[in-house]
Amino acid sequence: MSRRHSAEKREINPDPKFGDLIVTKFMNAIMLHGKKSVAESIVYGAFDVVQGKSKGDPLAVFHSALDNVAPHVEVRSRRVGGATYQVPVDVRPERRQALAIRWVIAAARKRNETTMVDRLSGELMDAANNRGSAVKKREDTHKMADANRAFSHYRW
Repeated sequence: MSRRHSAEKREINPDPKFGDLIVTKFMNAIMLHGKKSVAESIVYGAFDVVQGKSKGDPLAVFHSALDNVAPHVEVRSRRVGGATYQVPVDVRPERRQALAIRWVIAAARKRNETTMVDRLSGELMDAANNRGSAVKKREDTHKMADANRAFSHYRW
């Protein structure tokens, strides 16, 4: 890792349909092998299914799902005097968003519906209603941080 300066962030354009940067980040995370149009059709298809099921704004459901999945604290390994401690630390906002996106996509890929559009829409609906695998992952992360609260004085 270079000590001279931190890496500069790349400029990303908002998505064409909703004009939202977070939807673009989500699309880029879904994309495999550089196939942006496939990822776009998956995300927009899932949004259409969500709109049909919830009778509301799919963008609002999407944002509430990401808010419900985003962790507030996590544990980081810290080595002190030959012992390794799991130290709970607060999560930066950019990392919270990245983890939420990653967890929702991973949970959607593990579901057993037939198409990725159905899996993603189901996971977004579940996450917006505070249930599902991605929300469980956040709960487990919070439980682990709570269990290791005794080591919080090792924070750096």
